[in-house]
Amino acid sequence: MGLSERFWEQKTLQEMDQQEWEALCDGCGLCCLTKLQDEDTDEIVYTRVVCPYSDPKTAACTDYANRSVNVPTCVQLTLPRVAEFDWLPDSCAYRMIYRGQKLPDWHPLVSGNRESVGRAGIGLTAIPVVVDNGKLDYEDYLIEKP
Repeated sequence: MGLSERFWEQKTLQEMDQQEWEALCDGCGLCCLTKLQDEDTDEIVYTRVVCPYSDPKTAACTDYANRSVNVPTCVQLTLPRVAEFDWLPDSCAYRMIYRGQKLPDWHPLVSGNRESVGRAGIGLTAIPVVVDNGKLDYEDYLIEKP
């Protein structure tokens, strides 16, 4: 079954089927950046570190189906978590639809082109990411929230 034209403007996140939910992701990869949480304040800060399964050239996960098995700290984005995960970037399509905003022109569903994300300077391909080798001090790679 194919996707309905501009389904994201006609449905809420709750009404989307799995195919629509997955299509809503723009593939930016920003959710894959390693984040640190302050134990005292709960503040979340971003690093430019990605796991070994993240492809810095495409921002895609190289083993998406097994991401939570390969990296136990990789959390699946679900409907309840869209509201909970305020660390998601403001450009995240799930957060935008949740807040009642329109998708930007660079989003692949709007542009019709997956490369429009990178051309807009959005996502992992716009950040000099470092692939985690298990020996990094994450605090050496802190960045502002993308």
